[in-house]
Amino acid sequence: MAQTNSPSPFFSTFSRASLSLLLLLHVAFATPPLVDFDRMGKVGIAGSFSGFTFLDNSSNTATLDPSTSTLLSRSTNGDISQIGSTNPGGNIFAGCTIDDTFYFAGSFSSIGGTPANNVASYKSSSGAVAAVGSNGPNGEVRALYCDASQKKVWAGGSFTSPARSVAVLDVASSSWSAPPFGGLSGSNAEVSSITTNSSHSSIFFAGSFVTSFGNSSIVINGTNNPNVPFSSGATPFSSSLVPVPLQNAQIDASPSTTESGFDNVSNILCPAGEDGPGNTWFARDGSSPIITVRKFSFLSASGIRIGNTFLDGRGTTAFSITTIPDNTVQTLRYTDPEDGNNKTCSNNCPLLTDPSVPYQDFLFNQAADITGFQLTLTEWKGDGPGLHLLQLLSSGASASAIEADNGVSCFAPNPSNSSQTGNWIEKVANTDIPGTIQAVLVSEVNVGTPSSQGPTFTWMPYVSASGQYDITLLVPGCTDFQDCALRTSVKVTVFPGDGLDPIIRTISQRNTENAFVSIYSGPIVPTSQTFVATITMALADNPEGSGQNGKYEIVADRVQLILTSANVTGNGSVGNPNPSAASQRGFGFFEWPLSSSDNVNASGILPNSSVTSLDAIGFEMFTALGGASATDSISAVAHHDSGVIFLAGDFNLSAGPASGASNIVAFKDGALTQLSNRGLNGPVTSLVVDSDALFIGGSFTDTASASTNGALSRVAIYDVKNNQWKAMEGGVNGVAFGLSLSNDEVTVVGNFSSPMVAQNKPLSSSASSFASWDVTSGNWSDTTGLIMGNLTFVTNNTSNGDFMAGHISASYEFGASGFALLQNNGDDGIPHVTALNLPLGLPSTTSVPAVSRRYHIRRTAAAILPRIGQFFKRQSPSTTSLTPLPTTQPISAPAILAGAFWTNSSSNVDVAIVGGNFTFTSASGQAAQDLAVYELDSGVVSALKGNQVNGSIHSLLVQGNLLFVGGTFTVEGTNQVGFAVYDLAEEQWDVTGVQPLQSGSNALVTVRSITASPSQSNVLIVAGSFASAGSTTCRAICSFDFSSKQWSALGSGIQGEVASVAYAGNTRDIIIASGSIALADSTLTNVAMYTIGNSTWSAIGNSDSLPGPVTAVEVNNGNSSSIFAAGNDGSSTYLSYWDGHTWNSIGSGLTAAADVSQLIMVPLQNTHEANGVVEPDRMLMVSGSLSDSSFGNASSVLFDGRQFIPYILSASTTGAPGAISSLIHSISQFSFNQRHFLATGVVILISIAIAAGVVFLLALIGILWTLFSRRDDKINKFDPAEAEEDDSLHRPSSLLEHINAATRTTIFGGHDPFNSDTAEKEVGAAALASASSDHDPFGPDGSNYIRAETPSDAIMGMAGEEVGRAAHARYSFNGEGEGELRLVGGQEIEVLDDRDPAWWYARDPRSGQEGVVPAAYVY
Repeated sequence: MAQTNSPSPFFSTFSRASLSLLLLLHVAFATPPLVDFDRMGKVGIAGSFSGFTFLDNSSNTATLDPSTSTLLSRSTNGDISQIGSTNPGGNIFAGCTIDDTFYFAGSFSSIGGTPANNVASYKSSSGAVAAVGSNGPNGEVRALYCDASQKKVWAGGSFTSPARSVAVLDVASSSWSAPPFGGLSGSNAEVSSITTNSSHSSIFFAGSFVTSFGNSSIVINGTNNPNVPFSSGATPFSSSLVPVPLQNAQIDASPSTTESGFDNVSNILCPAGEDGPGNTWFARDGSSPIITVRKFSFLSASGIRIGNTFLDGRGTTAFSITTIPDNTVQTLRYTDPEDGNNKTCSNNCPLLTDPSVPYQDFLFNQAADITGFQLTLTEWKGDGPGLHLLQLLSSGASASAIEADNGVSCFAPNPSNSSQTGNWIEKVANTDIPGTIQAVLVSEVNVGTPSSQGPTFTWMPYVSASGQYDITLLVPGCTDFQDCALRTSVKVTVFPGDGLDPIIRTISQRNTENAFVSIYSGPIVPTSQTFVATITMALADNPEGSGQNGKYEIVADRVQLILTSANVTGNGSVGNPNPSAASQRGFGFFEWPLSSSDNVNASGILPNSSVTSLDAIGFEMFTALGGASATDSISAVAHHDSGVIFLAGDFNLSAGPASGASNIVAFKDGALTQLSNRGLNGPVTSLVVDSDALFIGGSFTDTASASTNGALSRVAIYDVKNNQWKAMEGGVNGVAFGLSLSNDEVTVVGNFSSPMVAQNKPLSSSASSFASWDVTSGNWSDTTGLIMGNLTFVTNNTSNGDFMAGHISASYEFGASGFALLQNNGDDGIPHVTALNLPLGLPSTTSVPAVSRRYHIRRTAAAILPRIGQFFKRQSPSTTSLTPLPTTQPISAPAILAGAFWTNSSSNVDVAIVGGNFTFTSASGQAAQDLAVYELDSGVVSALKGNQVNGSIHSLLVQGNLLFVGGTFTVEGTNQVGFAVYDLAEEQWDVTGVQPLQSGSNALVTVRSITASPSQSNVLIVAGSFASAGSTTCRAICSFDFSSKQWSALGSGIQGEVASVAYAGNTRDIIIASGSIALADSTLTNVAMYTIGNSTWSAIGNSDSLPGPVTAVEVNNGNSSSIFAAGNDGSSTYLSYWDGHTWNSIGSGLTAAADVSQLIMVPLQNTHEANGVVEPDRMLMVSGSLSDSSFGNASSVLFDGRQFIPYILSASTTGAPGAISSLIHSISQFSFNQRHFLATGVVILISIAIAAGVVFLLALIGILWTLFSRRDDKINKFDPAEAEEDDSLHRPSSLLEHINAATRTTIFGGHDPFNSDTAEKEVGAAALASASSDHDPFGPDGSNYIRAETPSDAIMGMAGEEVGRAAHARYSFNGEGEGELRLVGGQEIEVLDDRDPAWWYARDPRSGQEGVVPAAYVY
């Protein structure tokens, strides 16, 4: 048994059973441990995770109930914390801030356990959540606006109290009231957005409500369509009939003139100008022509409109009309303009040649179903007949389900049109008219689907004038379709306009033959010249029939409006035929000036005096939409500085100047205006304006005209100045619900996992529901934090960062792709984190050759960061049967398993080199895998130049400019297997002279540990699973001299496999190897000790002391009597402690599913209660994929000698628990000793006392010295040569120097009771230096003891620790004396105190050790 330090006294009296019982208590740690990462140099964590959280005993939890809505705050540096969650089923949709109070709203009854109905507040100064006022909104709140100047909160949504859809909170009195305008109304009234104009003088309300203004100056259309030129040859009734669009009809006129400009009969269907060339048609001179018009589809016609030509003395004087296909000469009714009498005719119907009568209307006795007509011009004057106008009049108006049939009618400002939701396909149906067919649309819906979730179809026929109309719905018979079993019933809703109540009817579509079903009879009152009626069809609430194969089918053909009376006024009653005054109605937009003192009622008819110039937006929207529809809504409004107002939501405009616009439109110069490419192809949820950039979020993917090839994925930018769309790189890969703008950053929230730097290329592998767009750089930026679920809301411009809310299952403070840097960050216990955000992909199939055979490794998502047992593919020794290692489920790839830090001396750039099992794309676009170089300052990630690594990386080490790589891999084009050397300065693999590792039969070479031997120069210890290195037999562990590139065995060697290596001893000259091990003499042990001095191996503990193979080992600061080991025997996970005599179980609470990948002792900034296992100034960090019966899941826990303290919790992109493989640090050996500073007053008192004592002691010594020196003068003569001897290399010897050492020990910490290896220097006896007779031997040599840690300097040093300067060793110095620091010539050190001319106090930045060195040896 090798020599070990004495056991801890704790275990001499404390049994293993008692210790296990103590550890199971796991009481809460009163003060969160503050790990001192800075003392370890540069520090990073690596593993398989996409996000992580430090567990600090706060109320925050990583996992949440997704049935609740959780309110989160995101600080300006990106950290995420939880505020509270609603009751299950609750929602948070809106929020705003006044002073330090954040108001939020939605639909909930409690928040964080505090009762609150729909609106609550959060005070950031106290962290308190509270209900807001009493008698607040009694329903869902969708929007909030905070008026900070008047201390009022405006709420909008879908509620009825304290007013309809709008309520106001007075912050001072904490009371709710109705708004000054009394609320907003409509059948589905809801306020979705409340914003202000650009000057903050007015509030804009947007949603799906209706407003009405009484204004006698606003005139609705009368019974004579103002778009139709007046003619005494027409009646109010006939002028109300919309001409049938004939653009696609077949038209033939024969015989026709050959005179240019008059030979095209199509020019008279809707002439563009006055009677003349290009607008008039002539027949051949002296002939009686026939004009034939065929539509070849269903038409419902009421007559014709004919306008004569008055050119060159020509003109038609008589005609007849025959309808097709019945070949019937129609009897026509008309009004004679000459006498005003109503007359009829059939053959030779008269047509006046009076220029004051531009046209005449001739009506059929009743509406006829036709496919075309023939017009015969039988009589004329002059050289021959001719016409200026020819139109077929409809029965009133119509709209087809087939958009191609909805052409623009002559004199109409816009066509009839239609819209739909769900999936509709075109089918062909027969008609009752021979030789014609009719195309229809059909949609299938699952039986049992609610009407609100099924497909809908909306017809929007253009209606030219007010009147009494019968509306019929054509339902094709099911026999011709052979789909009678699929047919069911539908619900049809008619919106007549002018505030008339909608009519809802349920219609059966199970008719076997074609049917015209009446759905409405009554007034239709257009409110503008572009008015369209709205008829919506949906699945019935209680559908008929049982369907077929679980499906229903609904059919959409056309609707027909038949005018029965044109004598209707604006209020919908029959009476005065003249235009009448009526209320003007608006939809979805309402402006309220904040300075207004009006007391009005917006739920009724508002007075004219309350109309603002921007209320015209509502009027225009009402008209453009054809009235108020249940499916239309305005969700967001933004006011540009130029005065342009953008409105967005879920709508399609079918009338007016912006007809055809989808989901977003602008109001400019008093009218609605289309955006470029007609808007967007999906609903919009939010808008944010920044200068000339309009940021848009929603569920769209392109413009309405598909002009960007799908580049606008759920988010987009509209350039207001140049009227063009811009992509936000690749958008986001899910719906965007909200946007906010703050500090040149646009935050996007929604139901997505990542922003996309290009189409189908995510920015990060961290799943999250929010993303940040850098306005300045114009690209997506990395975000901290990880949220799993969907966010429905984010605030705008809060001073302390963003507030977000949504239904989430987990929330982690930091998002990272398997690697993050850690630094101290004050006293709150949460380190400062710099995360690596790089999309990591799954590794590909890789071939890894052994020495004599080629093995094929399929690297899948299950082949990474395994329980360490997976690392060991058994290489059984020939003479010893080692315990089989467990087979367990590993953690999914991709993962980063190892890392190392390096400073590029040529560019002075600090980088972290990370390795594992992953693929990625570097900043330059290069595809790479397994190894990545991460620049710490810039965040740029690049690949190592040269040949690719194939496999997985488990260990990395940097020595100088050399990178040593270990794992299960090959390097393309080389013979290196499992171990390779890369020259970072030369940027190439260094394979010259490096003999490859070799495995046993049927095994793979795996290197799991590469460490630098602290006690040997240029020597590495390489350990894992292998049989030899080149020709050197060294199973599982071998030393490698990288200066000579020579392998060497360690003594007689061991058998088995090694998982982890640590070092013990004062000079770290003892190697502790762990894994599944047997010594050369077949002694079984899972932890073995190798003493470098005598080249011998020995077992630590008995063969049965540990339950199974060891996956991780750690030595407590070199103390071989304080060793920790963790492992898994295939059925359970354990953690044990070696006290110098026995192994003691300290992890009995760990479950069998736990994995321990690393043990490391970390220093603390604070301390914990002393015990005999772990010193108060440090803790053991246990990392991996951990689960425990008391704390649940964790990725890292801290062990203080008595209890486990959960420290880091991580998760993968799927939400599964993540794992931390390693904590890497740049200082290989760091100090655990803490510097403590006394209060200033205490230091002053101590300084005065010491000074007085020193003066007294010096005086006494001076007297004694004088007496003795006089006596010695009689015996010895002084030798001047001795005085000239250089004393710069003498160790500190003056009395004052020893007083300094004693003072430093007293003030800044004494002897370490747990580790004699790191104790402070003891104060020795004072040795007196000889002096010449002319030199005062009693003069105080103050420079020998004045250091930063002396009492006088400590007063100023209490603000922080010492800051050194860089220096180098001129010569080597053995540093064997107590308190001295060993030097190697050329070594870089930090000088902490150089005020003593002979000895300086310095630190080795590589190891963290400190001590005194000769000043002359340093430059």
